[in-house]
Amino acid sequence: MPRRASARHAEQEIIRHCHSGLDVDDVQRRVLRSLRRLMPIDAAFLATADPETLLFTGASSEEPLTESASLFLDNEFGCRDVNKFTALATSARHVASLDAATGGDRLSSARYRDIMRPLGLGDELRAALVTGSYCWGFLCLHRGNHPLGFSPVEAAVLARVGPHIAHALRQAVLRARSPSLDDTAGPGVVLLADDFSVVAITSQAEHLLSLLSNGPPAEHPLPVTVHAVAVALAAVENGTSTSLPSARVLTRSGQWLSVHASRLHGPGEPHIAVVLEPTEVRDSAPLVLAAYGLSRREAEVARLVLRGSSTRAISDALHISGHTVQDHLKAVFDKVGVRSRRDLVGRLLGAARPDRG
Repeated sequence: MPRRASARHAEQEIIRHCHSGLDVDDVQRRVLRSLRRLMPIDAAFLATADPETLLFTGASSEEPLTESASLFLDNEFGCRDVNKFTALATSARHVASLDAATGGDRLSSARYRDIMRPLGLGDELRAALVTGSYCWGFLCLHRGNHPLGFSPVEAAVLARVGPHIAHALRQAVLRARSPSLDDTAGPGVVLLADDFSVVAITSQAEHLLSLLSNGPPAEHPLPVTVHAVAVALAAVENGTSTSLPSARVLTRSGQWLSVHASRLHGPGEPHIAVVLEPTEVRDSAPLVLAAYGLSRREAEVARLVLRGSSTRAISDALHISGHTVQDHLKAVFDKVGVRSRRDLVGRLLGAARPDRG
């Protein structure tokens, strides 16, 4: 097969995988296999993210990245550098290489200088995986420490397939979600030192952590979400980030957990408390609405419907006409696959409520 036709086939294969209803692990394995037919890749990292806070909710990485997972997290939230994932998620262009961002001066990047070069890595190609107006994860492709980095053509390929990968991650949220809590309601607490080592942990936290499917390797016992919110809190405290130190993550059973970090003050060391608790179905609704592909205004209308607001109340709250409210509602019903407010409430909250005009 001619090279151009082979590349086109590999790109189409990626898109097909992303629309085949695969889980996150299968998406990663198949997408990376096809990407390696399009460009040399020596190591890769894929993370899912909370689309509101942009914190990692799960991550998987290849060697030699795995051993330095905590260093990459510290760099992402704790210091200034180029091509931060959060910056890519909110910029007009969601894909960028290290070489392009630094003008070929890799040593100007702390991430390259302090982490990647010691690992024998050179250029990296980063992507925020965005579809619609929401970011559902991040992908980073690495090359060995060689002068030849990723080309603009390769960056363009990743930019084309990135929204499809985001679609796959978004769909995984809808397939995995469960409308009800299990029998283990109640928060758990992990107490961390400033170096993010575990000082103490409650039995409920141990149980909730065991429900998370994606986490760092054995030498880093904390799942990436717990580490991410703790690092985000430290970054907020030292002024290097404004990210909210919280995220929502799906367990293997499809139950939502809320994970958030705060600083404890009192006698002794000022430890970090990370609280994990089952998320009420109503509190997870905004994220699920985003997963259905609703625009931000459609999601605003839907959230007011879930609160029981009438068309008039929604019109007044959002300063739009009643006809516009109905237009948004029709779009919401079409995307969620329901026919009425009652059905929408039942689909998202697992309970029906009488329709209101």
